[in-house]
Amino acid sequence: MNIIELVLDEMQELMGIQAISIVENPAIEEDFVALKTQKIEFATQDQEKRILMGAALVPNKPIYRKNGEEEFYVYFSKDTIRKASELFFQNGNQNKSTLEHEAELQGLSVVESWIVEDEVKDKSNVYDLNMPVGTWMVSMKVNNDDIWENYVKTNKVKGFSIEGYFVDKVNFAKQEMLSIEEEEAKLILSQINAVIKKDKRVKSGKRTELESFSDYPKAVSNNAQRGVNLNEKVNNKCATQVGKVRAQQLAQGKPISVETIKRMYSYLSRAEEYYNPSDKEACGTISFLLWGGLAAKRWSESKLKKLDLL
Repeated sequence: MNIIELVLDEMQELMGIQAISIVENPAIEEDFVALKTQKIEFATQDQEKRILMGAALVPNKPIYRKNGEEEFYVYFSKDTIRKASELFFQNGNQNKSTLEHEAELQGLSVVESWIVEDEVKDKSNVYDLNMPVGTWMVSMKVNNDDIWENYVKTNKVKGFSIEGYFVDKVNFAKQEMLSIEEEEAKLILSQINAVIKKDKRVKSGKRTELESFSDYPKAVSNNAQRGVNLNEKVNNKCATQVGKVRAQQLAQGKPISVETIKRMYSYLSRAEEYYNPSDKEACGTISFLLWGGLAAKRWSESKLKKLDLL
């Protein structure tokens, strides 16, 4: 069964956690606890805090999902959980909650939030909630009498479950790389147009130059050729035609324009997080190498600085 990492798509307006639902069966399989004060007699009534404390997200914990006939697991990294917890408050969603991901609720607010930094010293241990480092913990105030009396006290709800917008990291990487390479395709078209204009100017006596460079290190060419070889082993499924052409150009040591160097640095800076040298079949790794890899990133950065373009 596939296990998929979910990440934030920071290009989207709606992203991250939009609400926290109280549910009977939390997907992370962690129940909350209902906190009370010590009993204080006042007019024969106990004063309750009406606060629920529990884990909203646990890092690297597989969460079962089913989409039609497809069954799979998803998980969140520590970094994604931290970013998502911060966005939750930045977007003002602390008062948004639902019951079993359906009915919107009033009178429930997240009043405390923290990331577990130490498994031993974390305050959750006081309540026997022994959570791993990186867990997002929340405390929710319940000022809704119906929810407290008929759902919390009767144990109809036992934990938290998030609602939000995330993307599959693998597909997200492919989409981002495709987008970048589509931009590169537009750039190539613009350069072709520039060459045509240049030819016309040469014929008319108005000569212009399109500056290009081929002084990139041998490691750039070697990485590009390695990317080509790895791509062939997976039936050339990775990268667009533009990326494949760029690899051939680098592997053969051909000159590249300043604009291409700009795109090289921009692409490699963004795509580096998808590069995993131990996974030689991953498109993130192959596409990164096709553009010259780490050596090309260092060279393009240095070249742009020398040209006062960075």
